[in-house]
Amino acid sequence: MLIGCQPSKNRLNPQAPKEAYKITEMEVRNERFLSTVHVPVSIALSDIERQINAQVSGLIYEDKSLEDNNSDQFMTKVWKRGTILLTAQDSLFHFTVPLRIWVKAGVSVLGFTQYKETEFEIDLRFKTKFDLERDWSVHTHTQADGYGWVRRPTVNVIGLNIPITNLVGKIIDKNLGTITKSIDQQIHRNVDLRTPVLKAWNTLREPYLLSDKYRTYLQVVPKRVLITPLRFENRFIRATIGIEGFTLTTTGAKPEIRPAVSLPDLTVVNQVKDDFQIGLLSEASYAEAAKLASEEFVGKTFSFSEDRYSITITSMDLYGQNENLIIKAGLKGTINGDIYLKGRPYYDAHDQTISLKNLEYDIDTKNVLARSASWLLKGTFARTLEKQLTIPVGSQLADMQKLLQERLKNNQLAKGVVINGRIDEIKPDQVYLTPTALLAVVNARGRIDIKVDGLQ
Repeated sequence: MLIGCQPSKNRLNPQAPKEAYKITEMEVRNERFLSTVHVPVSIALSDIERQINAQVSGLIYEDKSLEDNNSDQFMTKVWKRGTILLTAQDSLFHFTVPLRIWVKAGVSVLGFTQYKETEFEIDLRFKTKFDLERDWSVHTHTQADGYGWVRRPTVNVIGLNIPITNLVGKIIDKNLGTITKSIDQQIHRNVDLRTPVLKAWNTLREPYLLSDKYRTYLQVVPKRVLITPLRFENRFIRATIGIEGFTLTTTGAKPEIRPAVSLPDLTVVNQVKDDFQIGLLSEASYAEAAKLASEEFVGKTFSFSEDRYSITITSMDLYGQNENLIIKAGLKGTINGDIYLKGRPYYDAHDQTISLKNLEYDIDTKNVLARSASWLLKGTFARTLEKQLTIPVGSQLADMQKLLQERLKNNQLAKGVVINGRIDEIKPDQVYLTPTALLAVVNARGRIDIKVDGLQ
């Protein structure tokens, strides 16, 4: 009985390597791998002209009282007479607004006030500087830039046409400040950038299913929005937008993302390059990786020393120890129990897999085998595992590249706003071991353009 209860000499029981990690998943997803999508934007001044003229038409101003404004004895109606013209120079918008104006004014003749009516035509000129504030509000500073008479005002008094250009000019000069202030207030009140940008921000954050087979989702986590100052070139407004964040793929259940309720501050920078780089993280949890390894190896039998010894793999488990991936393999046959191997994971660009290099037995497993199963140390078992144990991510990357390319080809983000781009290359970076998963980082490089075809 005592002999029967003794552990078998063929039973292995090496000490398991301690699980340890130098980096967490969130630390991998930090600014060292921050990616920027560079979006050069150009808007034709003709598009802005068309939008302004669509919004401003007909009667645009009316003063119905002779008694207001300290009894100024002045009434007026103002109509848009023609097309509002827009030019841009030195970061300023210049507007020319053609107007037809009707005026009823009190004219004093020999101590008596007579009310006379007249119509005239004038071109008002304004210049406006646009700024985007950090809180996404639009700030404008509009100034009057003079005016030109097209048809001067006159009134008929005792059969004579008397020019009242100076009188009307003084009234216009007096009210130009009120007009420019009103323009700025209306723009600040009515131009809402936060709502559409927040909607796009949340749309961008929503995970997209890339592969049913691998249960892989593409997830974009934007962090910051950059924009260069507006510049004016050849009847176009140009700027470059940069969206900073990281792009990754997750394997398993669809990540739950809560909608953002606010946007990060807008950051104005002097320059954003006209190409982009996206860091793609292919994630394989240890459970998913162990499942793939088990499908490949569990049940396989290996023979050694001209079939004198044999082992069959019964289980596979994976975890990390700093830079090394630990493989725990359950064995039965000439020897029974668990053994531990370790190797460094890397992304094999040729085979498009996460593979291992320098796979070897852990030190305690090596010592145990040296005493009881030296034939396993001398065999090709570790080299076979190193060669064949791979985690395929090529399909994931191909799916991601295809999806990204589809989303960059004539993709209408909004009415009149179309995105076009291309991915030129995907290059491997590094594989990181975190407490939850293996993260393979690859870099996608390319170009992207947004065309604004008419402001709708």
